[in-house]
Amino acid sequence: MTEHLIVADDHHARIITMRRPEKKNALTQDMYRAMSDAIDTAQNDPDIRCFIITGGSGVFTAGNDLEDFLKDGTAKPDTPRVTNAHKFLYSLAHNTKPIIAAVDGIAIGIGTTMLFHCDYVLASSTATFSTPFIHLGLVPEGASSLLMPRTMGHQRAFATLVMGRTMDANAAREAGFVNEVVSPGHTETEARKVAREICHLPAEAVAISRKLLKLPPEDLTRRIDQESHLFGERMRSEEAVAAFKAFFARKKGG
Repeated sequence: MTEHLIVADDHHARIITMRRPEKKNALTQDMYRAMSDAIDTAQNDPDIRCFIITGGSGVFTAGNDLEDFLKDGTAKPDTPRVTNAHKFLYSLAHNTKPIIAAVDGIAIGIGTTMLFHCDYVLASSTATFSTPFIHLGLVPEGASSLLMPRTMGHQRAFATLVMGRTMDANAAREAGFVNEVVSPGHTETEARKVAREICHLPAEAVAISRKLLKLPPEDLTRRIDQESHLFGERMRSEEAVAAFKAFFARKKGG
């Protein structure tokens, strides 16, 4: 487990809280591993009926910690990219229990794409969603190239994934991947209410119905693998190398 992730069981819900406020909850490989473990270890536990993923008040996650991510992504370039982030995505794909996301503030990169694996999403009125892979010379990940168009249509998915445009909470609700927009600071409280509602339903019926609604896990993992392969290639491309250099130069200067 990592100090930047808090996992707590409350009644029948497992609450996974990203807690790295000084970095806007930017995700490290250790955090990915801890989230994956939190999901995997609940799969055969009948006492855990659903998950809540949250970043606490004010921020969901700024996405990958780029320094940690770049170090991991460019190491051993001739070997397959099987990172903790990749394993986390597999955990989402194979998960059999409802996931509720409580998004207060920014959700960048995988902070947005993981929401398409969730079953119920609450967002604060100040939440924003963006997948700026293109600005770093990269491509979509997390099976988002499959799930986003399926959820909100090709045109919205193109604007989000290919053009890198940011979406606010109301636009996300209109696009179909946010269920409710609530006041800032209230997303986790409302998520707990949704969790209680789900946990009062017949567990087996929920599991079967959810499975009917979702794409088969093998479809998701096939796309995750395809995106990951292309992502790895792009990480070493001239476009991406130049974009990362420019990003870190701006960060250092600003």
